[in-house]
This record gives sequence, C-alpha cells and structure tokens, in this order.
Amino acid sequence: MTSRKIFSSLKWIYYVSRRFSKVDRKGRTAVTSALASLGVGFGVLALVVVIGVMNGFQMEFIDAIMEISSYHVRVENVDDYEGFSAWCREQKVQVRGSTSFYEAQAMAVGPSGSESAALIRAVGKDVMTDDPGFASEVRMVSGSFDLSAQDSIVLGSELARLLKARVGDSVNIFALSGSSDVSLFSSDRNFTVTGIFHSGYSDINASFSFINTEAGQANFGKGAKKVIGVKLADSNRDALFISGVEKAFPQAKAESWRNFNRSFFGALRVEKNIIMLLVLLIFVVVAVNIYNAMRRMVYERREEIAVLSALGGTKPQVQAVFIVKGFTTGFFGAVPGLIAGLLLCANMGSVFMFLSKVQFYVTYFFMMVANPSNAAYLSENPMFRIYASIPARTVFSEVISIFFFGIFSSLASSWLAGREILKLNVSEVLRDE
Repeated sequence: MTSRKIFSSLKWIYYVSRRFSKVDRKGRTAVTSALASLGVGFGVLALVVVIGVMNGFQMEFIDAIMEISSYHVRVENVDDYEGFSAWCREQKVQVRGSTSFYEAQAMAVGPSGSESAALIRAVGKDVMTDDPGFASEVRMVSGSFDLSAQDSIVLGSELARLLKARVGDSVNIFALSGSSDVSLFSSDRNFTVTGIFHSGYSDINASFSFINTEAGQANFGKGAKKVIGVKLADSNRDALFISGVEKAFPQAKAESWRNFNRSFFGALRVEKNIIMLLVLLIFVVVAVNIYNAMRRMVYERREEIAVLSALGGTKPQVQAVFIVKGFTTGFFGAVPGLIAGLLLCANMGSVFMFLSKVQFYVTYFFMMVANPSNAAYLSENPMFRIYASIPARTVFSEVISIFFFGIFSSLASSWLAGREILKLNVSEVLRDE
C-alpha cells in the first residue's frame, strides 16, 4: 500500500508539472525557461570542451614524461635485473615492461663550441623495440634512433639546436657527473650524432640525450647506479606495486611517478582546478537565473498552488512539482550540451583549423582596408596547427560529473525557489481571489 501511494503521488506530481510546462510554452515564462536550459547546455558544452582540450595538452606532457623520463616506478639498488624482471611478471599488478638504464648530468659541447647542460641516459640498443611506449613518444625528426656504435648519441631537438649539432656531427661531453674513477672534465668523450628526436614535453627536448649501455658503463664509471624503470598497465596502482617491491627486495629503493614529478604534476592540477572553477561560474549565473524564474513562477501560480493545496496536495508535493520543472529544465539543457561538447572534442582539430582560417581572413580583410601593400605578407597563425595536432581527451568520470552538476545546479535552484511555497497561506490566497 505504501509503495502504491508513493507511485500515485509521483504520478500526480509529474502530471501537474507537465501541465504547467504546457501552459508556460508561450510568453515571458517560456522565454525564461528556454534561456535557462540554454545556459545549462552552454555551461556543460563549455566545460566539456575546456576540460577535454586541457586534458589533451596536459596528457601530451604527462605521456612524454612517464614514457621517457620518470616511468611509473623507478627502482634502484637491485643487482639482479633478470630476477627482478621475473618477479614483475608474477605480480598481480600487471607490468607492461621494465627497462634498466644509467644516467648522469653533463655539460655538452657542440661542433661549433656551443655549450648546453644535458642529461645523458644510457639505455639498451633495442629500447625502441623492447619498449613500445618509449618508441611512441620519441618521434625522430632527423636520422634514426641508432645506438649500435659505442660512440653514437641521440639528441633532443631543442638540445641539438642549442648545440648547433646535426646528424653526423661530433658532440663532446666535456663535464660529466660520474663516479670518482672518471674525470669530471674531459675533451676525449666524443660522440657522433645519429639521430635527433622530438617529444611532447619541451624540457625533455631541451635536455635529454641517449647513448648505449656499454658507453654509459665506460664513461659513467664503476660507481654508476643502475636504475630500473617499470611501466604498469594501470599507473594508479603504483603504490600497490611499490609495497610489493619493498617486501620482495628490502634493499631496493622504489619511487613513484607521483613523487618524482610532484611539483610539475601539482602545478598542472592547480591549473586545471582553477580553470574548472572559472568555467563553473557559468553554472552559478544559470542557477541564479533559474532561481529568479522559479520564484516568479511560484508567485504567478499562487492561485493554482492554493487550489492544489485545497484539493489535498501537501506543500512538499506542490514544491516537488516545481523541482520536477527545474529538473526538466536542467536535463533538456545538459543533454544537448553534453552531445555537442563530445562532438566538438572529437573534431577539435577541424575546429582549430577553422578558427585559423577565420582569424586569417578577418585580419586579411582589415589589412586590405588599412594597408593593402602589406596584405601579401600575412600568413595563418602556425600555433593553430600545433593545437590541432593535439587531440582533446575526455575522461568519462569528468564528463559524467559535469553533466550531473549541470542538472544539480538547476535542481538546487528550483528547490530553493520552491521553499516560497511553504510560506504561502492557502486561506489568504483564496480569500483574496
């Protein structure tokens, strides 16, 4: 019986709310309701697109850092690499792969005498085939990633520019932070550039260079520490993997990607949160608009509210009628906004190219009006092509949160406005009428 009463009550609330909506399809109330739905839709659209584009830019950095630089977990003080690799394959936390390497800070000197600080990392000759993630982020712009020779070196694109080095040139590692059995300064550590790579993170391009493991052992000294970079199938399970390493290898020192890049990832998180808060102000404006519209609707419908109350409708039930109205306003705004936002994210490259064309032709028009002689020198902004090459990335949990927040803002505004119903005195309203 109780469930039947609840169902009957909900059916009554929905019926009355739908009748109110049909009556309000014309006039000022309809315009206000349409603008409220449009505001919710625009807010969802803007937030989905902004977060998607920001995720695309940030993940371009993060992917490069985690695949090339920090890995998901860095492990030191493990002498038996083969034994460690075998242990990794037996763990519940799925391991994509592991790579051992040496690294040292250095001062490199180019063929023309140009100098630049560099991080020299000694990796296996077959790292491009053994580590698909590494190979996907290291995009060769000149030469090849060939470390077969003892004196071969691969430079980052910005580092190569600073050293003024090209493929085939000789680069000297003049200063090197090796162990005590190697010279700090030497003019004999010469390497031939076999390739120049580019990644999605500028700091890697400006500092990283790669040599093979044998060259690293010979130049870094006997005290050079071997580091094992581990990549997990799920980067969020790093803590579980580290706890397993500490139990199986007590002497080992394991560091998560979160700690290794704490300052950088923290800055990205703060940036993303601030932009989300700024865009969320759209929902605040929309919520205020819905609140005012609902308050006016309650005032305009006070006679109908009094009649409904006189016929047996309780004040919470009548209030629920306006809450349902607010829900429909938010829902029919959030759904189109979500669909449009996802479509824009899927075609963000085309959007940026369109904006590039618009900017170019608008500038060209005004240039032809103001100074036609210089119009021939105009060109499209190359930054738009860079933006178009970075795909927007949508995270399911973020998209769903944005969608429901848009509906919640409308619901909350309707609930607050509906509290005015609780203040109405039915007898006074009917007497005045």
